[in-house]
Amino acid sequence: MLQQRTLRSITRAMGVGLHSGQRVELTLRPAPPDTGIVFRRVDLPVPVDIPVTAASVCDTRLASTLSPGGDPGAPKVNTVEHLMSACCGLGIDNRLIDITAEEVPILDGPAARFVFLLQSAGIALQDAPKRFIRVLQPVEVREGEGARLKWARLEPHHGYKLAFEIGFDHPAVDQTGQRVEFDFAGNQYKRDIARARTFGFTKDVEMMRSRGLSLGGSMDNAIVVDDQRVLNAEGLRYGDEFVKHKILDAIGDLYLAGHPLLAAYSAYKSGHALNNLLLRKLLDTPGAWEIATFARAADAPRGMAELAPAW
Repeated sequence: MLQQRTLRSITRAMGVGLHSGQRVELTLRPAPPDTGIVFRRVDLPVPVDIPVTAASVCDTRLASTLSPGGDPGAPKVNTVEHLMSACCGLGIDNRLIDITAEEVPILDGPAARFVFLLQSAGIALQDAPKRFIRVLQPVEVREGEGARLKWARLEPHHGYKLAFEIGFDHPAVDQTGQRVEFDFAGNQYKRDIARARTFGFTKDVEMMRSRGLSLGGSMDNAIVVDDQRVLNAEGLRYGDEFVKHKILDAIGDLYLAGHPLLAAYSAYKSGHALNNLLLRKLLDTPGAWEIATFARAADAPRGMAELAPAW
C-alpha cells in the first residue's frame, strides 16, 4: 500500500515572525498514524493543541491563521502556509509542532529552510494507508468583477497539479513570468517552488509597519519592490519568482484540508482567503469529493508515491 509518512526524528528551528517580529522556536516531532498535523502552543500556561483542518482557519487577511475550531477568540498560530507547503511538498502526513509564540517564523522567506529541516530529520513510512481527498466534480469560487475579478477552481485529476496567474500592473512584476503551472508528476517541489520568496511593495510595507505589522520582514527573507524595480541586490531567484510564490502559498493553503488533494487547481489573482473559501466549498458540497487510498503504491499517481530525494 501507499503508506503515510512522518518524521524519523525531532528537529528544531528558531527565527522571528514575519508580521510580529517576535522570536519563536519550533520543535517538529514525529506523530502516530492518522494524527495529521497538529500545532501545540507550548508558551501558554496550559498548552493548546490546534489541529490542521480547513475549519480551523480563523483569519486570512495577511496569512493563513489557525485556531481550535476556527474560533477567533481562541489561541492562534499565524502564517502557517509556508511550513504547510513544505509538508505537502514532501508528502508528510503526521507531525506535531511545538511553537513558543503566535506566529511561525519566516526563516529565509520561502519554504526551502523548512524543507531542509524536514529532510534533515528524515522521513519515516508508517503502517497505515495514505489518505487523499479526491475531487470528483468541479468547484469554483469567484470574487469581484472586471479588473477586480479573482477566482480559484478545483477540478478532477488523477494526480495533483496547480496553475496560477497574477496581475499586479507593476513594472517590476510585469517583466517576470505572470503564469506558472506546477505538476507534482513531473516537477520537483524543492527545486522549482520551495525557494520562491514572499514579496512586498515599499509603500505597503511602510503602511503595515505603522500598524505594527511586517516587523520581521527584511531583504534577507522577502523580495522588496519600490515603484519601479526589485530592490534586493541579488535580484530574483527565479525569472517568475512572484507567481511561483503564489503557487507555494496555494500548496500550503490547500494542505489545510488535512490530506493531500488529487485535483487540478487553477487560479487567477487568488490569495489565502479565496483558497480557504474554495476548500470549504469543496468539503461542504455533497458528492464533490471522496477519501482515496491506494492498496498498491504503483497505482498511485506519479509523484505521489516517491520519497523526495535529499538535498
